Amino acid sequence: MVEVDASITVTGPNGPVTVLEAFEGRRQLLAYYYMWHTGHPAEEQCQGCTWCTGQVQEISYLHSRDITFAVFAQGPYAESRAYRDFMGWTMPWYSGIGSLERLLVGRNIGQMYLISYVRQGDRVFETYWTTMRGVEVMDNNYALMDLTVYGRQEPFEDSPDGWPKQWALEDPVLPKTIDGRPIAQWSRIAAGRSDQFTS
Repeated sequence: MVEVDASITVTGPNGPVTVLEAFEGRRQLLAYYYMWHTGHPAEEQCQGCTWCTGQVQEISYLHSRDITFAVFAQGPYAESRAYRDFMGWTMPWYSGIGSLERLLVGRNIGQMYLISYVRQGDRVFETYWTTMRGVEVMDNNYALMDLTVYGRQEPFEDSPDGWPKQWALEDPVLPKTIDGRPIAQWSRIAAGRSDQFTS
């Protein structure tokens, strides 16, 4: 366990709050550090973060175990929160701008992270962190795809000739994007939600 200054602030709907306050009174906190491209439109936001974050919908099970799940966006609060609302997500949302160097000591800012914290009274400790493919623990779709005969159908897979690899048709670097948007945005656009949150 590595102690974290509990007074480090993140910005929420009512302004700055401490990391300790982000626990919402619970004993543990799982914070997802959402990569953010400031000033970019919805279709250019991190498709991997959109993929993972969108799958964390029912958090009452976490609450029942004294765990708060929250997003610490690596971009401005108003802009990233507008994206959260566009996507229809309901989890607690904060901006880590101004505190990322202290929260992500020794790690690359601008990369996705899932970090576990525990509090002991008014003290906060980081107990675990992962990034990149390790963040897939938030994802149930890959786990379900892995149970099917064709699997994930990603271009890097070593599959026999004639095996479906439909994702290679668009962009092998962005396998969660079709028609220039993260897949999870399709239903929001079809429902008429505005994705205009940047100036």
